[in-house]
This record gives sequence, C-alpha cells and structure tokens, in this order.
Amino acid sequence: MCFQLKPEIEQEEGISLSFHLSRILPHIVVIWDKPYFYALGQFKNSMQDFEIDWESMLEQIALEGIKDFSDRTWQFQEVPLTQTVSANVISLLAYQVLKTSKPYPFSSITALSKNGVQVRREAKFWAETIEIDGTLQAAITLTFKSKFLLTKSLADFYLNHPEKDNPEKLLIDLNVRSLSGDIQGNGTITQLIREPSLVHKQKLIEQAKNEISKKALQDDLSNKFLVAIKFGKGKKLYEYGMTALRPCVTPETASRFGVKWGDLLKETKIPYKKRTELLATYKKEAENALNNYGFELGISINSRHYPELFWQPQVPIEDTPLLFGNGFIGVQSKILTGLSRGGVYRRHHKFSDPSRPIRITVLNLCEVGLDDFIQKLKERLKSYKFESLFVTKSISLKNLSDTQARAKVEEVVNELMEIKPEIVLAFLPQSDRNADEEDGGSLYYKIYDLLLSRQIASQMIYEDTLKNPDYYKNILNQVVPGILAKLGNLPFVLAEPLEIADCFIGLDISRESKTKLSGTMNACASMRLYGKQGEFIRYLLKDSLIPGEEIPKQFLEGLLPKKEFEGKIVLIYRDGRFCGQEVANLLEWAEAIGCKLILVECRKSNIPRLYNLVNKTIAAPEKGLALRISSTEAVLVTTQVTEKLGLAHPLRLTVITANHPALISPPIEQVVETTLKLTLLHHGALKMPRLPMPIYGAHRMAKLRLKGIYPSSMLEGDRQFWL
Repeated sequence: MCFQLKPEIEQEEGISLSFHLSRILPHIVVIWDKPYFYALGQFKNSMQDFEIDWESMLEQIALEGIKDFSDRTWQFQEVPLTQTVSANVISLLAYQVLKTSKPYPFSSITALSKNGVQVRREAKFWAETIEIDGTLQAAITLTFKSKFLLTKSLADFYLNHPEKDNPEKLLIDLNVRSLSGDIQGNGTITQLIREPSLVHKQKLIEQAKNEISKKALQDDLSNKFLVAIKFGKGKKLYEYGMTALRPCVTPETASRFGVKWGDLLKETKIPYKKRTELLATYKKEAENALNNYGFELGISINSRHYPELFWQPQVPIEDTPLLFGNGFIGVQSKILTGLSRGGVYRRHHKFSDPSRPIRITVLNLCEVGLDDFIQKLKERLKSYKFESLFVTKSISLKNLSDTQARAKVEEVVNELMEIKPEIVLAFLPQSDRNADEEDGGSLYYKIYDLLLSRQIASQMIYEDTLKNPDYYKNILNQVVPGILAKLGNLPFVLAEPLEIADCFIGLDISRESKTKLSGTMNACASMRLYGKQGEFIRYLLKDSLIPGEEIPKQFLEGLLPKKEFEGKIVLIYRDGRFCGQEVANLLEWAEAIGCKLILVECRKSNIPRLYNLVNKTIAAPEKGLALRISSTEAVLVTTQVTEKLGLAHPLRLTVITANHPALISPPIEQVVETTLKLTLLHHGALKMPRLPMPIYGAHRMAKLRLKGIYPSSMLEGDRQFWL
C-alpha cells in the first residue's frame, strides 16, 4: 500500500519515520520515496493486516520520546496504487526488510578472538538500481566489513580498569556500540551524567526501546552516572546505562585491552577464497529473509550474463602515453626514465634558465647524517636538468619539552628566511609522526604553517625512511618529482589531449568532522583547474569558513571568468554530490557567459565492490574495470591493491542530466575513460591515486585549512602546494 502525510515531510524525517514504523509494526516494512510512504507486508499474511490505525502508530512513535517527532501531528491519507511501483521503491523495501527483520538475518562470523577482543565479519548492504537492456531493475548491493569487538560490556571494562577513579579520562571520547542494536553503528561518549535523579532515570526508562536498555538504567552503576553518546554526525545525544554498551577497539585503545592493533588489522584482510564463501553465505541469508516478503534474488551481476555492463580500457591504463620535456613520450610505469631523458614537460618561469639553481634548505631535526642523501638528491635533480644549491641547518631537540621544541623550531625557521629558500626539506624525528592530534600539534604542521604562509614550499621526511634501505631509494624516486611540482614545474602531462572537454575543474568543500562537538567544520571552497592534456593551470581558494555543504553562488561564478571560458566546454568534478542550488547556479552562469558544462559527481563511499573471477574464485579487480549502472552512472576501479592489503575501493561517477542549453551529458563510458586518465597525473608520487587529479587532495587541503594552515596571500596560485 501507499500513503502520504500532511503536512508534507522532508527527506531526513521521512527516512527516519519509516524506519521507526518498520521497527514497531510486526511483519510490515515501510519506506519513504518522496512524496509517499510505501508499506509492504509479508506475503503469507492477508490484506487485513494493513487495516492499521496509522495515525495511532504515528502517535505511538511520538510518545516513545523520539524528539524528532514528539511535537509533530500529521494527517494520514492512503494513496491508491494505480501504476507499477518503481524499481527504486522495490529496492528500498528489500533493504528495509534486511535492516529491520527480527531476528537479524545475517550471521556474524568471528575471525579472531583474543583477551576478549574479537575481529568479526559482518554483512553490509544497501539499496541500488541498475539499468539492464534499457530498463531500470531493482537491486541490492551485498558486501561485508570487518569489525573489532570487545566481548565485555562497558561496565565490565570500567569496573575492572585501574583508572576507574578518573572516569572522564577513561571514558570520554571512547567509541562504543549498543548491545541491543537499537541504533546501528558506533557512537562516541561525549558526556558523563553524574548521579542522575530518579525522575530523569524514570523518563529514560519509559523511553527505552528494549529490555537491555531498561535494565541498564536500573542497576546500581546507573545511580553513579550515565553516559551520553553521539552516533554518526548527528547532533542528538543518547543517554545509556553502561551495561547496555560495549566498548569498541581503536588504534588508540587497543593496548588497553591487551592486544596489538597491527595483529587485529591483519585479520581484517580477507583472502579471496574466504570472500567467495562469505558472499555465498550472506546471499543465502538475505534470500531467506526476503522470501518472507515475496522477493526473489536473481543471479549476481556478472560479465558472463551481462557483458554489456562491464567496461575496460582498450589499452591498459599504465600504457597511456605521457609527454615529458623535449617532446619525449613515455608511460606511467617509467616516469623516472621520462624525466631523465626528457626533463620536465614545462618549467616554471622562475626556472626558465636551466643554469638557475633551486635554493634548498635542509632542516635536520633528528640525529641522522644527511650528507649521502643530499648528494644523491643533488645528482637526481641534475639528471632531471635542474641545478640546486643546498644549505643545511641542524638543531638538537634533546632535553626539550614539546612546547620548547616547537618554539625552537619557530626561531630557526624565522632565521632561515634571511637565506630566502625556495623549498625547505625538514627531516623530523619519528616521535613527531603521532603528535598531529595533540593539543600543541606536531612539528610537521608547525613548520608547514610557518613556511606556507610565506609562500615557501616544504617537504617533510621522517627519520625512519632514511634508516630503512628499502625506503631510501624509493623516497628519492617519490620526493624529487614532488619537489619540482611544488615549485610550479610540470613534470609530465598526457601526450594525447582529452577529447571530452577543453578543460577540467575539481570542486569541493574542504572540511573535517569536529573531534569533540557535533557536526562538521566546513573549511573552505576550493577548485583546481586543468587543461586539455591534464596540465595543472591554477588553484583557487575561498578564504572564509562556509556554513553548510553548499558552495556559494558568488564563488561558483568566480570559477568561470567570461574572458577565459567563453565558448569552451568545461568538465566539472564535484567531490561528492552537488548540493542545494549548485547545479542551477552553475548552469545559469554558464549560459550567461556562453560556455558549456559537463557536471560529474565523484563519490567514494557506499559503492559496490567489483571482482575478477579466476577458477571459480573471486580475485582482485584490474585497474580500469568499470560497471555501467546506467547511461549516466558507473562504478570504476582506479587502484590496484595486493591481497594482503585488502580489496580496491572503486569510485562512483554520476553525470548530471537536465534539460538546459548549457549542459552536456556525454556517454558514461567516455567519462569513465577520461577520469581514469586523469589519475595518471600525480606529480608527488609514482603510484596512481584513487581520485582524478582535479579533486585529489581535497582532504589534505581540509586538514591544513582547519589547522589554520593555508597560503594567506596565495588564495590563487599555480603551484601544487598540497602534494
């Protein structure tokens, strides 16, 4: 059946309300698909089961104390089903069945158990649709993930810990999980409610959705204090008794539980043969649950039955020709050869004279000798046709506190300004690697900030990379192209221009989640502009904090000056989804200045995994493998990952379509190939990144910006400082 509520409901409310209705209604699931709710009963039951007093059900949810709905009154109106239900609605109903069925349909498989800490395999699933033979079909994505689990309750952990006399230190910021499963996912303890009143506890007991939560609110420990939990990015806090929660193991807390984080990580890497078994198990369990509601699972999407849905480049992506200096053409696997034989594709105007040396200052903050490294670095630069001039400054941080060390470093960096280096190579002690999130911060970010604000490039190297012979040569291979690119040179570009557009823009809001507060800190809007051969042209930052997810109209218009873009085709990648009025504002401006846009969303989460099949066993997907979801959407594998490291995480590319004269929607296959080639242009590493270069580095820029580190007088520039 189908119904709607008056007044109309927003998406977030609709999804939440449908979940709660599915939770309290026996043998019925409810989903929301704007503007309607759809309800599905188990097919063995009669239509009389739908004779429910829906308004009473809505009142019951409000009475349960769910704050989002406690002050809402809706009128219920049934809507006749006069046409076939869409594939999207069918997918959402199937997903809701798997999410709310009792008992939970998927088994949890224990891979490791030590000192009460377990590594478990758990199913992960979501609703999808896929276009087959021009028709949209309902689908479910089914995969799995590994989770770390402590078998003790939070109360057991607290009562048996030697630091239980300092509960704030022990519990605040600890990750936990509900034992009852009333809320999926992990949460974080943000507050302790000491000696809660009987009235307060009784109200919580009345609101509790299950016996586990109720009992936890009635035990002796709950008289001492309760804990307030924040789940996900929501602002709402949930108060629990400690016996209703289980601590989660994290890199920071693993040692408290007597296990090594590295040992746990090893168990999360699932062999391909085991993946095959797990997928078969979870598919069977999903099928059993879905059958109760009349659903039937077909075969998994594969290239034998649906060859037209899969795509790979005609030429392996590693063999795509790259253009270096002096017209030399090479490939991605031989970048160093290309730089040695041809030099960089384009020198920055500062270094147009090959005899003009790069002024490099080496700041040695660790007790290691650097003469050999500096000599090899000088030779490598010369082989790439760059002269260099080195000045070395060594200081000892022994017997200095962290604060004194940062003060000493600031003093030395200020002295270096008299030399006027163009780039500073800082060699840092290994202990600084884990100091990033401490209150005072790390030397890494201290130096980065001091230099970047003065428009000076930097390269940080930790001492362990110099002591490890395996890393020593590799770091030269990685660092030198990055140094050249940070100084504004272009090491290489694509030898053949991309036909889809005249230029490419990466667009994003750089942001990070707050660590101790709800929500996110939205840092700054940024864009990176690339030419037809993937050559980096410039970046632009909006120097102000931006409330919300939407990039302001004024900034969007500033990306596309009429003089530069009139008459051109511009492909814009959005890191994540286009928000609010971004698409409308871009198209309005494009029409006004006379250019055409291709708009592509590039998402990194909730994406179906792709596999190869070898001897009836799944294997790692090849780089460049893509699955066509529809004529406007595809899943693309851009990285090659060894089995011991796990499985490649694909990207999801979505081409925006609309009836607008300024919008072009090219074939999804062309967008996939273009995106893949744009991953070849990382000048700071030899390994191809997961993201195309126009949006690569968004999170790095976010981290820098949120720490107050950004080029204060370089809100627009032509050097890739984020590499």
